[in-house]
Amino acid sequence: MEKKVRMKKGMKPRRAPRIMKIQVDLPPEINYKDVATMRKLVSDRGKVLSRRYTGIVAKKQRLLNEAIKRLRFLGLLPVGSAKRK
Repeated sequence: MEKKVRMKKGMKPRRAPRIMKIQVDLPPEINYKDVATMRKLVSDRGKVLSRRYTGIVAKKQRLLNEAIKRLRFLGLLPVGSAKRK
């Protein structure tokens, strides 16, 4: 059974603190030539990890997506996984 907690009138529920699931030290400027860093931010299936998972700011996430797309176009990062059928 779940126990419901009653809150006082006018109070908002507290939000849990955001915890980054992986720790990646990003350089000040995101560069598509830094393949090692970009590989850490892509899942084993070839998908870009979300901001919620990495804790990256929205502006840097957009730059990161652009850099990963460039790496895929150049053939330095896989487009998808070889495991899929």
